[in-house]
Amino acid sequence: MTKAESCHISRCMADNEELLTTNRKALTINLDAEKYGTFAEIGAGQEVVRHFFQAGGAAGTVAKSISAYDMKFSDAIYGKSPRYVSHERLSTMLEHEYELLEERLDEARGETTSFFVYANTVAARNYKGTNECHGWMGLRFQTTPKSEPNNIVIHVRMWDKENLLQQQALGIIGVNLIYGAFYRKNDLNGLIRSLLDQLSYDRIEVDMIKVTGPDFKDVNNRLVSLQLVQQGLTNAVMFSADGDVVQPSEVLHNKAILVERGNFRPVTLVNMDMLKCACAQFIQEPEVKGKEMVVLMEMTIHNLLVEGQLDSEDFLARVDTLAALGNNVLISNYSEYFRLSAYFRRYTKEMVGVTMGVNSLVELFNEKYYENLPGGILESFGRLFRNSVKLYIYPMRTDLFTRYLNSTKATEDHPKPAQPSFAANVMITAKNLQVAPGLQNLYQHLLENRYLECVTGFDETINQIFSRDEFKKIKERDSGWEKMVPPPVAEIIKQRGLFGYPVS
Repeated sequence: MTKAESCHISRCMADNEELLTTNRKALTINLDAEKYGTFAEIGAGQEVVRHFFQAGGAAGTVAKSISAYDMKFSDAIYGKSPRYVSHERLSTMLEHEYELLEERLDEARGETTSFFVYANTVAARNYKGTNECHGWMGLRFQTTPKSEPNNIVIHVRMWDKENLLQQQALGIIGVNLIYGAFYRKNDLNGLIRSLLDQLSYDRIEVDMIKVTGPDFKDVNNRLVSLQLVQQGLTNAVMFSADGDVVQPSEVLHNKAILVERGNFRPVTLVNMDMLKCACAQFIQEPEVKGKEMVVLMEMTIHNLLVEGQLDSEDFLARVDTLAALGNNVLISNYSEYFRLSAYFRRYTKEMVGVTMGVNSLVELFNEKYYENLPGGILESFGRLFRNSVKLYIYPMRTDLFTRYLNSTKATEDHPKPAQPSFAANVMITAKNLQVAPGLQNLYQHLLENRYLECVTGFDETINQIFSRDEFKKIKERDSGWEKMVPPPVAEIIKQRGLFGYPVS
């Protein structure tokens, strides 16, 4: 048993959950006379429905099983699609098969049956082992006869090195999804946790989930997605500029990426100036010119914690204010930047730019962060910069940096950085920053080879803005904070009472 599997079982036991086998879940559904539906699976065989046939009593559950494996057959049934392993194809499959169910069976058994359609479209490991191993899974289901259907859609990535093992994992997670939808729809956190029953995190990853329908009308899908990161089913989730949950590859595929990390509580004029200036320099890079690019605002789970706990209202306030400015948002558990850049390399070979303040750069050179790496800080930087990555450093005055240090709580995982030695009211930049004596040669190497770039053209009139000051002013309804954040942000904060703003 792997460590991940052991941890999962321990959590189930702690929550007083019965850890059902895959066979037992399939049998439970087969013996539920009300549930009846279709299984449509493309790629990797028919691994999910196989469990229902093997469990016994499948005649009580399976109306039809289909695998339109050949592209011409698939197109003839579901219509042509630019990508066969895609959300679009999955949606077409669910819609087509559900319409057939109602058309052919509603009159005969609609009064006593809750219909469902399970569908997936998957690319498992090919013979040469050169393809991306991932897939879309979805369930359209009624909770009672004649009710409007609900939908649950997930995207998975398979990490097993053998095709057969990937097929096995797909079969298990498919059964878990169907069982969870039927019997845990009122406990979405429990449903998410149960997706990896009989599996481990190093075998399969769920990096997107979205629920819709009458039984989920009050559910915020961004909070549901956040649970994927919190419970360790994935390392990052993404929301589009319009606030919708998206699968990261849909946004990042083959694009140059510029990302700004922060806590954005609230997003200030400095945050936007940093991004604007870095973007102006990023698009001039020879490796970026003429390429499609995407801009992201990224927050780590650590940055989302408020007094050690995750506050859902505070989280949504940050995402909503960023979305009000038209920004894509990434939530990750990558505290180290080299892990974040490695994540982007899943989706693109193009250049990656990261913009940050001097305060974050000082933290980057804190060797205590890398004590768990055999090669320490050298290994960290080697992994960070090896694939066309550049950091764009936004300046900060010494007095503001001192306030930042004084407001930062040190923890074992996030030690407080040392304060650079500067006179008062000096602008600290990437060029004049002094790091620890033993790291100065490394720093100069990165600077001289343009792995580090000073942000230019910044607005000196706003350099004293400190987000923690503005957050305090918002809660206390102190005047002046509106001028320190972009106008759309000020408007949404006041309209919706975000960040504790008193609504009269």
